[in-house]
Amino acid sequence: MLAVHRPSSAVSNGDSVQIPMMIASFQKRFPSLSRDTTAARFHTHEVGPNQCCSAVVQEISAPISTVWSVVRRFDNPQAYKHFLKSCSVIGGDGGNVGSLRQVHVVSGLPAGSSTERLDILDDERHVISFSVVGGDHRLSNYRSLLSSLFQHLHPSPISGTVVVESYVVDVPQGNTKEETCDFVDVIVRCNLQSLAKIAENSAAEVMKKTSMR
Repeated sequence: MLAVHRPSSAVSNGDSVQIPMMIASFQKRFPSLSRDTTAARFHTHEVGPNQCCSAVVQEISAPISTVWSVVRRFDNPQAYKHFLKSCSVIGGDGGNVGSLRQVHVVSGLPAGSSTERLDILDDERHVISFSVVGGDHRLSNYRSLLSSLFQHLHPSPISGTVVVESYVVDVPQGNTKEETCDFVDVIVRCNLQSLAKIAENSAAEVMKKTSMR
């Protein structure tokens, strides 16, 4: 199950937007979000007058440890982001805050490469955040934050995960805020759907091996 929500305030006037206010509309479908304090602490973006902001929520039928093992790899985003064809760590070791990576985008998209900085990597709270600091693309000042939280899926024996990814980005010249958010939402949505497929397949393999013992 995946959902997208975009607050009207984030695509009109410059303001400080708290993503938990956006996520409130998801809480009936994702009860775990109503108990999560991580969203209130981390999913807050300062949105300027020429920026837009949005959030995507993805439910994954896999343990949080499985999901987090994929998304925490700042040095290997192409593992689930299929619009990326390669990644090179160009600063730091790729696992510490301040590390830089250069990613190259697949052909067919209006971009060539992106230089990105790791801003947050919190293994305890399962939060990762990065900022775009350069590259050949039109998404200037892009900042993304992804958090994962545990939920129990009844009656499934497999624990589940709810992933929230929010972002803020400059609106390119010649585009509207709505157009920009529509474009980025598609990218984020595809990434999270890919993440769900990879994590769920991995969890299923583990369950299969366990049942054969």
